[in-house]
Amino acid sequence: MANATIYVGFAVPQLLRGACRIFPSHSALVVLRHSAFCYCTVNGTIKSKRKMDHLERTANNFRQEVISQAKVCGITNESETVKRLRLAIANKDFTFKAGQWVDFFIPGVAVVGGFSICSSPRLLEREGVLELAVKHTVHPPAHWIHTECTLDSEVALRVGGDFFFDPQPGDSPVNLVLIAGGVGINPLFSILLHIADLQGYQEGKGNGYKMGTVKLYYSAKNTSELLFKKNILGLVNAFPGKITCRFHVTQQSSQICKELQPHVTEGRISEKDLEKHVSKDTLWYICGPPPMIESISKLLSNIGVPRNCVFFEKWW
Repeated sequence: MANATIYVGFAVPQLLRGACRIFPSHSALVVLRHSAFCYCTVNGTIKSKRKMDHLERTANNFRQEVISQAKVCGITNESETVKRLRLAIANKDFTFKAGQWVDFFIPGVAVVGGFSICSSPRLLEREGVLELAVKHTVHPPAHWIHTECTLDSEVALRVGGDFFFDPQPGDSPVNLVLIAGGVGINPLFSILLHIADLQGYQEGKGNGYKMGTVKLYYSAKNTSELLFKKNILGLVNAFPGKITCRFHVTQQSSQICKELQPHVTEGRISEKDLEKHVSKDTLWYICGPPPMIESISKLLSNIGVPRNCVFFEKWW
């Protein structure tokens, strides 16, 4: 295989060099309706007791060749346990599709991180930056982000993943149902922002992709763990009748604020919630812990959703 082109200002650790090869191209993927849709199936409960690292878990996924240097240009607390990083990208050829993730290389840290991008491709085009929202864990890359990462810290990124939404001008509009659990909101928020960008571009230019309806179901333990909630409600208000959302909380102990109350349901996402959206023109995107994905996938099968209309990203 040909060697990947590397654009970094520091050396990728030696043990990671084997991961820099070119991975399978999109020609190996099953294309559905749009050239960017990859058909995925649920493979059952993960049985291995050893937790695979990011490179192992994604070894068969598409990866770009380019590794680009990036500099941290913004750090905010998205919640008590999640930091949002803003990264300036050095390489002008760096691109991604809404829903994809990055390999995250840190100088001096042998373990490679894997984090979904939570910003839109248009933000990268316009400002040369992308954003990640990372939950604090003991995993070395996440731990570094929460304990050592500062403004101007330098890292390197490589885009990968087969889970994305990338409609082209002239494609027939489809309806989307986005279902997120916890920090699984990250790629779905990127997709949501991308749809809003496409619609704004279409309204301004008079051409481009015309959006269908988008329904977001987002489940977390409580409202304080609902990431991007103000941004999401802003999109709901900006696109009335086109974008709607429902927040589900499973362990809420405090009173829900008035702003959120109309959009919050206490309890898990149910079959009754989802069956109203079943149609031949609807695609379903799911991201969250494997048990949630398996449960929702079975639920969708029970209500007659074709498997080739369901796409998921499994991270834990």
